[in-house]
Amino acid sequence: MFLYNICVALYARLVAIVSPWSIKAKQFTQGRKDIFARMAQAISAEDRVVWMHVASLGEFEQGRPILEEIRRKYPELKILLTFFSPSGYEIRKNYAGADYIFYLPVDTPSNVKRFLDIAHPELVIFVKYEFWINYLSELKRRGIRSYLVSAIFRRDSVFFRSYGSMWRKALDAFDQMFVQSEESRDLLHHIGFDNVIVAGDTRFDRVAAIAKAAKPVNIVARFKGDAPLFVAGSTWGPDEDILLPLINANPAIRFVIAPHEMEEARINKILQLAQGGAKRYTQCDEQTDFSATQVLVLDTIGILSSVYGYASWSYIGGGFGVGIHNTLEAATFGLPIAFGPKYEKFKEARDMVALGAATKVESAEELAAWFAPLRDDADYLARVSATAKDYTVKNQGATALFMKIAFGE
Repeated sequence: MFLYNICVALYARLVAIVSPWSIKAKQFTQGRKDIFARMAQAISAEDRVVWMHVASLGEFEQGRPILEEIRRKYPELKILLTFFSPSGYEIRKNYAGADYIFYLPVDTPSNVKRFLDIAHPELVIFVKYEFWINYLSELKRRGIRSYLVSAIFRRDSVFFRSYGSMWRKALDAFDQMFVQSEESRDLLHHIGFDNVIVAGDTRFDRVAAIAKAAKPVNIVARFKGDAPLFVAGSTWGPDEDILLPLINANPAIRFVIAPHEMEEARINKILQLAQGGAKRYTQCDEQTDFSATQVLVLDTIGILSSVYGYASWSYIGGGFGVGIHNTLEAATFGLPIAFGPKYEKFKEARDMVALGAATKVESAEELAAWFAPLRDDADYLARVSATAKDYTVKNQGATALFMKIAFGE
């Protein structure tokens, strides 16, 4: 434990040192400045607090259905939401579904005690991972009801290693662990945890809500017109390299490309190499003429999930890097999905590949081979689309199960 505390303190110090040269490091450091004073000013001693912690934006989206259900059914409770990463906090710091939103103070014993003294939560929810040992140990010591939701455990995780006793002990803090798969449950059972329920992934509930609440995107609707639409979401350079030949080989189809990061060089490359013409979303309005435009680059955030609703096919980026991005937002609209080769860590991607709703591609040629029958055979497209949609529908319900157990519903 001593070594763990030293490492945590050193990490925080190193981030502070590099903060003048790194925007994210600066946000990490500045966002935690005077945090206890700000918390004490915001949170009343009389508040009944539910605290949810998420690592970043993806985990927030997983936890969001639970937060919104708590808000709907128990408006008297105050919701405290914390983020570890700037990439989550900076985007959702004004989220209206929480009463208090802060960065999580670094996991040192003194920080943990001050945080819990001020927050005084009566119920705590950790989403997917972020197993901060001092926080979990103190929650256990104080007897605060704590839950882990949408978790995934893998055989090579530290919990199942000979040197993982400290991490295994930290899991004792959770009254119940809601996991996504039977494999995770079995791994936890093997090390002595019986308080484990296979509940699935709350993201299925979230994407269902997103699809239900999807708003019209008039510029995209005008761009699409009567043509079929292919949407490529959260793309990186290698994804765009295999997409451009597909685009140029299918001039009758319109494409939306949503880069994961708005790098000007990559956006300009798409604009230049799309032979059917391309425009940037942020430079379009209700009067824009799309007659000579085949590609629309979605150089903005917050609308991709609604844009999927206009499409017939989808590609999800990230599979040539550390891993693919969110496939469920596309699947919930019944879109066939292609992605790069690095998808094995994502259960929903593995499931959809097995069902035939999604396909791994490693080259422009493989992408074209996947797309051709879906383009040319309407019945085949309808079957694959139904498979994708049915998969998302059948896996909903994790939020309701959590509410039943945590709140006795």
